[in-house]
Amino acid sequence: MDSNKVKEKKIKTDTADKVRHPIGVKLIAIISTIVLIALGGVTYAVSYFVTSDVRNNAEENNLTINSRTAADTENRITSALSSVAMFMDLLNTAGDNTTEIKSMENLFFGRNKSIAAVYLPDTGRLFTNTEFFISQELDPESALNYFLQEEAVIEKASNGYLELHNASAFFNAPVLSFFYPANSNGASATAENSANSVVAFLFSAEDLSNSFASGSVNQSFFVNKDGTILVHSDSKLMMQAADDSSNPIVKAMQESAANNSQITYNKKDGTEYIGAFRKLSFGDCAVITTAQTAIILEGVKRTTRRNLYISAVILSLSILIIYFFSKSLSRPLKVLTAIVNEINQGNFNTELFSEIRKTHKDEIGVLANSTKHEREILNTFTKLTNKGVTQAIIKKEIDFEPHLKDITIFFSDIRGFTAISDGFKNRFGEKSAAEIISFLNDYMSRMVSCITRTGGTVDKFEGDAIMAAWGVLRNESLDWELLPKNSPQYLKAKKHHDAYVKRDALAAITCCMAMRYSLMLYNKEAEAFTKAHEKEPLAKYKPHIRIGAGLNSGRATVGFMGSFDKMEYTSIGDAVNFASRTEASNKPCGTDTLITQDTYDILKYDFIKCKENNFTIKPENKPCELIVEQIPVDFEVKGKGKQHFFGVVNMPGFDIKKFFSFDKNFKLDKDCERAVGPKGPRTLSEMRKLLGIAEPDFGKVNLDAEENKIQVAGS
Repeated sequence: MDSNKVKEKKIKTDTADKVRHPIGVKLIAIISTIVLIALGGVTYAVSYFVTSDVRNNAEENNLTINSRTAADTENRITSALSSVAMFMDLLNTAGDNTTEIKSMENLFFGRNKSIAAVYLPDTGRLFTNTEFFISQELDPESALNYFLQEEAVIEKASNGYLELHNASAFFNAPVLSFFYPANSNGASATAENSANSVVAFLFSAEDLSNSFASGSVNQSFFVNKDGTILVHSDSKLMMQAADDSSNPIVKAMQESAANNSQITYNKKDGTEYIGAFRKLSFGDCAVITTAQTAIILEGVKRTTRRNLYISAVILSLSILIIYFFSKSLSRPLKVLTAIVNEINQGNFNTELFSEIRKTHKDEIGVLANSTKHEREILNTFTKLTNKGVTQAIIKKEIDFEPHLKDITIFFSDIRGFTAISDGFKNRFGEKSAAEIISFLNDYMSRMVSCITRTGGTVDKFEGDAIMAAWGVLRNESLDWELLPKNSPQYLKAKKHHDAYVKRDALAAITCCMAMRYSLMLYNKEAEAFTKAHEKEPLAKYKPHIRIGAGLNSGRATVGFMGSFDKMEYTSIGDAVNFASRTEASNKPCGTDTLITQDTYDILKYDFIKCKENNFTIKPENKPCELIVEQIPVDFEVKGKGKQHFFGVVNMPGFDIKKFFSFDKNFKLDKDCERAVGPKGPRTLSEMRKLLGIAEPDFGKVNLDAEENKIQVAGS
């Protein structure tokens, strides 16, 4: 052993002495520089030119959208102005004929549904679109009230100006108001007609709003010469008639002598925008379209980031490749060969094994074979011992020193296994061993899957018996018990500890309920299998079986035990012995699952309806509710006195499909669904009838005191 350590140390020393890579370092520096210049230059050039192209396209698209929206807006408003002008002409021809005027009014508003009202300030005449006001739940008189408060605007319009205003805030509806000289037809008045009469009308902005719907990139809105928002995709801004005069693009529109233009600007928060405006031919109002530069260039930035990631990966790979191929392969091969030899000799604890991480993965052949051997051996080792323990050892999450732990222990065995074994011998003779093992493997695999699924650890198999435990792999110290019992640290640690213990006990019972379903399914399949092969010579068969399971929660010594040559991770102590004796009591008690008083006490307050919780449990615990019945016999247990056992009847909230969802081929069997869950038994009598267990006569129960250390004290 010492000579091996000397050799291993010598190999490490020799390897360290020969690992010198001046050429490799130079190659890495040269190639890295070339890669950085090449990939960096390409990435920069692509990003620059693509950004420029995308930006130009976005600006052209923004201008196009702005022009189209402005043209549509101008056409709609011009059409409204023309319609109002025509209405005025018709009114002039009607004179004082009230009937004719009313007919013209109805005809006008019937054809111009977007016009809500027309007002003539000089005469005080108001014409209203009744249908509009009804649809908006407004009083037509509100139109007159609005016009009367706008005397200043009417005065401006009488001086030859067309005024556009947002009346949405007044009407609480999207409405624009127009004021213009009666004979200008929407055009600006001249000095000669500055004393013109004024026509005012209200125009519904709902139709215009469709043209200003916000897209994923571009957003258009309509403002008057004062910078007040008339139409906007954000209805809140439109309804408030928000003042957007501080917006840089609005300022540019107000200050520009041109009818249309496009600029790039930044808002106060630093966000960059592209903005285009187009003034309409009347009222000094304009349609503005903007697009956020960051959104436009997001695709380019994303592509640039990807290129940078790719460049980083290529650079990293280049460095790795150069590094690996620049190293000398001779010494790593010697180390790997030594590891292979050690593994082939079964020495899994060789110190050289850790050198695998330090050797280089491109050492073709030897490293691949070594890794393969390692994997095969570890897989074999996993099968020969407990999977959870093996994983804990590999992850270094387990302490090889024994410790006291509060755990829940499980024992089970097959009822009448001796008779079953004899049946195999009578049927198959010399070949019975293989048939028995095949049968047991099928049975064990079903049961073990339930154990591992609930977080249990299989301790050992003894013939047809299974021992498992929950909580053995939990890395928990009991030093907190030495603290003062009323200290915050003690109470906090105890709370966590009790939660772990409760979770383990509940998981163990959940496992037993899953086993009940699995066993019923096995028996159904076994019956079908036996029937299918009954006419064959030496017909194969699977026996119908029943099992008993016993659970006890308590403190046990857990750890690796045995000799230096052979050790196993197991649990020992009175709690373990009591669990075994509990399992043996299933037969006289007429049950398939028994739990001890200790396990019952852990779970009763939260999951079992009993006197201690006034036969109620919290809603959050309902899915894990347990139905148990106390066995009507007191058992005298050596060292523990009189004890009660409890038969587990059912877990009504057990979801069979969810539990077995790890099996992609799982299909719920309707017959076996009666084993557990909503359709499961409600009493021990129902459970016995379901599983074919005879009702016990507790007055005649006579347990083997020597074997089980249990004596009946009375009912």
